[in-house]
Amino acid sequence: MKGFTTLSEGMTPQGLVKVMNRYLSTMSEPIGRHGGVIDKYIGDAIMAYWRPPFAEEVTELLGVRVIPTECDVRIGVATGEALVGSIGSEIMMNYTIMGDTVNLAARLEAANKLYGSRSLIAEATVAKTDETIQFREIDRLMVAGQTHPQAVFELLGRKDELTPKQDLLRTRYADGLLAYRAQRWDEARAAFHAALEAVPTDGASTTLLSRIDHLQKHPPGADWDGASRLENK
Repeated sequence: MKGFTTLSEGMTPQGLVKVMNRYLSTMSEPIGRHGGVIDKYIGDAIMAYWRPPFAEEVTELLGVRVIPTECDVRIGVATGEALVGSIGSEIMMNYTIMGDTVNLAARLEAANKLYGSRSLIAEATVAKTDETIQFREIDRLMVAGQTHPQAVFELLGRKDELTPKQDLLRTRYADGLLAYRAQRWDEARAAFHAALEAVPTDGASTTLLSRIDHLQKHPPGADWDGASRLENK
């Protein structure tokens, strides 16, 4: 939940419990409706997964739209192998999931802060969807604990529900990303500004513009691959 710390500081414990119970109930409902398994609640976060025999089509899994009013969220989604089973000690066991895929989903959730986005989706997940779900590539990102960068995407919505501004944003941002990776800084800056004209609140464009300013002052080396490193967990 975006702004959870600020929210908790401004409420009584009793009030916070009521808000969190309502929030977690609202967010858990579509997970169960689409065959997901809720692993655990971690403060304001929900850790959930889909696997046989629970999993349905990925396009349906990404259709979460029920969120509380006046509340914003950050979501990370990854697809891959994971260890599922009872894990713990002789004192207590917990049925949960572990592995690189689980870690990646958690890192992508946190990376939303960097790009001002609500959802970041791993490349492997996007590859399993069809054209009814629309994404835009945000960046190539290497998260903490991984040795190779990968493309990450933002979920935009269903194909027939995108607005003209969203389409323009995706096109202009893609132009900017291409120029950025080729170190054509002025061209990239112009494209990201055009993206912001379409959607002035786009956090990813603002982030890349700030990064361009830094790279022009501190040019990258010859081995620069255009990827970003997320060192913090």
